[in-house]
Amino acid sequence: MMRTPPAKPGDRLDNVDTPALIVDLDALEHNLDRMQEIADAAGVVLRPHAKTHKCPTIGGWQVTRGAVGQCCQKTEEAERLVEGGVEDVYVSNEVVGATKLARLAKLARHANISVCVDDARNVADLSTAASKAGSTLDVLVELEVGGGRCGVRNPQAAADLAIEITGAPALRFAGLHVYNGSIQHARTRAERLAAGHVLQHKVGETLEALSGKGLECPRITGTGTGSFREDIEVGCLNELQCGSYVFMDADYGRNLGGGDAPISDFRQSLFVLATVMSKPEPGLAVLDAGLKALAFDSGPPLIDTSPGLTYLAASDEHGEISGAPESLPTWGSKILLVPGHCDPTVNLHDHYVGVRNGVVEKVWAIAARGAGT
Repeated sequence: MMRTPPAKPGDRLDNVDTPALIVDLDALEHNLDRMQEIADAAGVVLRPHAKTHKCPTIGGWQVTRGAVGQCCQKTEEAERLVEGGVEDVYVSNEVVGATKLARLAKLARHANISVCVDDARNVADLSTAASKAGSTLDVLVELEVGGGRCGVRNPQAAADLAIEITGAPALRFAGLHVYNGSIQHARTRAERLAAGHVLQHKVGETLEALSGKGLECPRITGTGTGSFREDIEVGCLNELQCGSYVFMDADYGRNLGGGDAPISDFRQSLFVLATVMSKPEPGLAVLDAGLKALAFDSGPPLIDTSPGLTYLAASDEHGEISGAPESLPTWGSKILLVPGHCDPTVNLHDHYVGVRNGVVEKVWAIAARGAGT
């Protein structure tokens, strides 16, 4: 059952029901434009990651601005994006299991679908599914470049797997997937640049191994909001997968550029609106936004425009904030919280409430919310 949206166009922000996921539309549009400008200036393709926003409408805005398509992590996310009008989707993850593979292969009859692999058995299963569906899948080899998760561990193994793909019916070898998730929240530019040079070296070795087998590599895709600047600088990618830049969050806000200066390309556009529902004692206020409204894997939220207040603790439906008694918001008032981690926070909500100048302008369903298969 579709849940009732917390607001409708024309409502004032103060009248939005809480907890609600708020998008500052001016900041969002700035972020979309800025990342496309950066990609264009670098001469690389932008394929934003939809695991952040899970919304075909935002994906469509990105494509309209020049993005080639979308990334996602799950077959169901890809289905929701294609249903919403996105025509080119890369599942930047291994997809294993006959049911999911059949769905992915069927989807490839309606859109350009690509996927990554790190195992020859997965190649064989993808080929079987695509052959049965009468479709063709573009397949990239995932190369482990520092994240320590999936991916073949050396260049020769990547080249061998690419040969498996080229020989498999209904598949095309499309390139290399080289995402390093562990470096996205490295605070200093020096750390991220060092990781970029490791990436550059490993990609170079793999391109040599592919060339030795007579293979070209059309796409080299990777990077994220934390490391794209450094990865562009070392120059080994032709496709960017950045996702969180559309919204930003408290954790990305801690990354630094040169020296100790914060990075300022992107603005905070995502917030959770909460209501003060109790003030049981001096110095303490309780909000209606806790674990079911915010993700805490990257720490608690910040309280927007109120640095003197601290989000102390959360339970399922409660958030405790502390501060000087005179600085705490009044009972019944509403405050904006900056999530610690935007992606999983989005996955806790059914709708975005898009606001401009304090007035609700858009309400969008988060179509791929909870897409886990």
